[in-house]
Amino acid sequence: MQQEIENFMNFLVVEKGFSNHTVAAYRSDLAQFLDFLVTAEARSGGFGGDAEDGSSAPSNAFDWSAVSKVRIISFIISLKEKQYASTTVARKVAAVKSFFHFLVAEGVVKNDPTENLDSPKVGKSLPRTLTVEEVDELLEQPTRAATAEAQRDKAMLELLYATGMRVSELTSLNLDDINLSAGYVRCLGKGSKERIVPVGFQAMHAVEQYLQQGRQQLARSQAQHALFLNHRGERLTRQGFWLIIKAYAKQAGIRTDIAPHTLRHSFATHMLNSGADLRSVQELLGHANISTTQIYTHLTADRLRQVYDQAHPRA
Repeated sequence: MQQEIENFMNFLVVEKGFSNHTVAAYRSDLAQFLDFLVTAEARSGGFGGDAEDGSSAPSNAFDWSAVSKVRIISFIISLKEKQYASTTVARKVAAVKSFFHFLVAEGVVKNDPTENLDSPKVGKSLPRTLTVEEVDELLEQPTRAATAEAQRDKAMLELLYATGMRVSELTSLNLDDINLSAGYVRCLGKGSKERIVPVGFQAMHAVEQYLQQGRQQLARSQAQHALFLNHRGERLTRQGFWLIIKAYAKQAGIRTDIAPHTLRHSFATHMLNSGADLRSVQELLGHANISTTQIYTHLTADRLRQVYDQAHPRA
């Protein structure tokens, strides 16, 4: 029963080019789904109760073709009863649907029980952002210490706000992804899609200082190509960065809940507020669909109101 899931994981990595983070999330979601099926099967003696031939899988075998739409809906209901966030439920359902699409394509099952299964509706929540003043205060915090870690943190925060990169993209950067003379960084985004993002002077200056001083102190081996290192000389993780930015936000007196993507959201909002067009911001963020970027336009309503009041003859 686990073999099909492992085959699916390999498919996500090799064929779809999913990141390790996404694959790990899918693996966790399917493990939870499998646990639910096994528990339900033990209680009822079958995987669905409405298989086309009216039969159920025997207790000593796991037959994916015997998993019914009813059982999957029961799984969704159980998630909601456990009060999972709607976004989490939607992700878990997406994992199950993708898994069964794979099983059909591979000939493991003939019929897809998730066909015509509606995904949970997820309302688009507005991302939390910082004001320009709050960003300035946050980026100033590392300069109050004269350590290699502080130089690294200054470079990371400046680069993140200057480019709007995802945190996973930031921590995945290698030395040859930064071009100091040309002023750009090469990002590897979702689906292993590469994009080139321009970087401003302040961020480049912070990165250059870190490379000349801080990184040399943190590095333990010449063979390490990661740009940002932890105190052990290894690549800094997403979790490590999250702890760092939370600590600086507290020092800066920022009351807004800080998340790893807070600076990314702030970058997009501040760019649009300053007159950048939506298509350009889409390219910089690495969004495949402009509808993903459009969520930030809701955050510019105050600015639009101000412009309207100043410009419209009957405002």
